[in-house]
Amino acid sequence: MVLVGLGGAIGSVLRYLTSVLAAHWLGEQFPYGTLIVNLGGSFAIGLVHQVGSDSLLIPDNLRLFLTTGIMGGLSTFSSFVWGTHQMLANVAEQASAIVYLVLSMVAGFLLVELGLWLGGRLMRSHMEAAGARAEL
Repeated sequence: MVLVGLGGAIGSVLRYLTSVLAAHWLGEQFPYGTLIVNLGGSFAIGLVHQVGSDSLLIPDNLRLFLTTGIMGGLSTFSSFVWGTHQMLANVAEQASAIVYLVLSMVAGFLLVELGLWLGGRLMRSHMEAAGARAEL
């Protein structure tokens, strides 16, 4: 857990720095930083898993630190893609992989919208209550 936590902290800082630098160098009109960490993280997680699985060059604890820790903190998208890849590679799980992809994307967007709606309702209720208290 320490390796994962330390790696996650490093990955989160790398994600932030990448986003700041990408916005500075490439502009803020497009989420370049997010695109860079998602694509870079996807490449790196595949590379580390392949090298670590096929050789002793990357021991299991280092692979855990790099993939679950750093890549997880850098880009949960890379973990999503890796998990989907593993399901698609197994013929028996391909239908489940498609369901997983569709549910993740569709439900993810719907839940963002639900969160925005609920947050707006909560804030309006809070503001109305604060206004009522101010009138007293």
